[in-house]
Amino acid sequence: MTEASLLEPSFADVVAAIKGDGDLPTRTRSQWLCSLLQIAKALDKPPDIIPARWTAARFLIGRLHHARVGMNPKTLANHKSNARAALRWFGHDRSVPSRGAPLTAEWGRLRQQLIDRRARAALSSLMRYCSAQKIAPGAVNETVIDGFMRYRAETTALASDDAARRAIARGWNGCIGSIGGWPAHPLVEPPPKRSEVLAWQDFPEGLRREVEAHLQGLTRIRRSAKGKRMRPCKPSTIRRSQAELTAFARMAVREGIPIGRLTSLGALAHPDIVGPVIDAYWKADGEEPSTYTIDLGWKMLSIARKSGRLDDVELERLDEIRGSLEIYRRGGLTEKNRILIRQVLSGNVWSEVVNLPAALMAKARLLRETAPIKAAILAQLAVAIAILTFAPVRLGNLVRIRLEQNLIKPGGPNTTYMLVFPDYDVKNRVNLEFPFDDRLTAFINEYIHEFRSILLRGSNEQWLFPGESGGHKDAKTLSGQVTERIEKATGLFITVHQFRHAAAAIWLRHRPGDYETVRRMLGHRNLKTTIEFYCDFKTTLANVMFGDVVRKLLKFEPEPA
Repeated sequence: MTEASLLEPSFADVVAAIKGDGDLPTRTRSQWLCSLLQIAKALDKPPDIIPARWTAARFLIGRLHHARVGMNPKTLANHKSNARAALRWFGHDRSVPSRGAPLTAEWGRLRQQLIDRRARAALSSLMRYCSAQKIAPGAVNETVIDGFMRYRAETTALASDDAARRAIARGWNGCIGSIGGWPAHPLVEPPPKRSEVLAWQDFPEGLRREVEAHLQGLTRIRRSAKGKRMRPCKPSTIRRSQAELTAFARMAVREGIPIGRLTSLGALAHPDIVGPVIDAYWKADGEEPSTYTIDLGWKMLSIARKSGRLDDVELERLDEIRGSLEIYRRGGLTEKNRILIRQVLSGNVWSEVVNLPAALMAKARLLRETAPIKAAILAQLAVAIAILTFAPVRLGNLVRIRLEQNLIKPGGPNTTYMLVFPDYDVKNRVNLEFPFDDRLTAFINEYIHEFRSILLRGSNEQWLFPGESGGHKDAKTLSGQVTERIEKATGLFITVHQFRHAAAAIWLRHRPGDYETVRRMLGHRNLKTTIEFYCDFKTTLANVMFGDVVRKLLKFEPEPA
């Protein structure tokens, strides 16, 4: 997609103005020019498509992270400050409107009558776009709005989704008949997501009672339809199940099913109800059903089987619905995780993550006397990140590491640590063992002997990461701190769980096709699970290998004998 042509002054205009102004001090001119060009380079955009307004550019500039643009924090801060000063000088010197292109007389008269602040905010950018394009108010139609939304997406940091378009259309339509001279034709408002107005208490008592019993059953050890022993579900899983069933029942009512028919969980899972509801979800998803919709198929079939109220023919119909959805199920990672993997495999960001614990520990040493608690938390995060780079365990296992139980020295007190989890502590019921090296062992020893006691707060528990109330540290707190610390230092947003995806990507980058090692490292029971998750790397790595071959030919390197 070609980038839009800017309809207002750009960074390139600012550069030309600075070069041509003989009254500016030489030092100021040099600093401003350097900073504007460096900021444009960091944004990876040509200077002629970056708006020369601080109100527009500050969002883009504010997102820059020093680690990702190859600068230290102070240098990037100086460039941002110089760019801001240059843009404000240019705006004042050339009378550049602070909010974009100047309005034509016709648009200006309409805007002066806009008293409602919300409508004014929604429509101002459209008015300036139309003024720059010489589009009269009466000529605004859906094609013009399409062009404006594309321009907005390509040249600004403002939202350009359906919600933004709906706000513009509502602001426009609200002015019809209330502002003199406003065009009479309305704009199309993209439909909002339907709000859930039906309270759960409005549903029949029998359904609510059986849903509650179903959720209570998930808190206990139980057997599947095939007799497999199943562990109790986590509270978060139970909350998600409750939300799914509630949303399913509400969707049924919206699709015209009388609420009086939903008298039980078995009635909710009847194929005459599941079919239309699944179709409604599928229609909202688009051409293919989402993973959420696909999962509803087997979940409702499972509920129907447990209820015991449907006959074999009805269960077979539900199984057909489930089967029709399953053919659309895609393996591999979500797009969010693919974006992370691309970042991990590009440049040196993962090297920065791996070396971050050393920097955090060094800072903790400096703060140990003056700010002991802050120093202890830094040391704690250093150890947590260091462990995750060597042992990509799940968050639940990470926060529950116990000294002398999970973190042990099998060779004696002067040997290296090993992290072990017996199968009953692991989600997939497999034993996990991670031997650590001397460096990581030294890290952990320093944390335990110099910092951990500060966080114990009088407790004698053996948690590696103690919490405030005597137990282990809260999982959500530790995860958030790890993510925040890494993003602040490197610009990479990564959760504790995503360390597992990063580890798999790094290993497969160096050992293409070695899914068995990845399976063992991540604790998957079935190799098929590992391959389904990371099969996308086959294409990526094949293209990487092909690129290596091309580069060898460009350098005329002979193939090894």
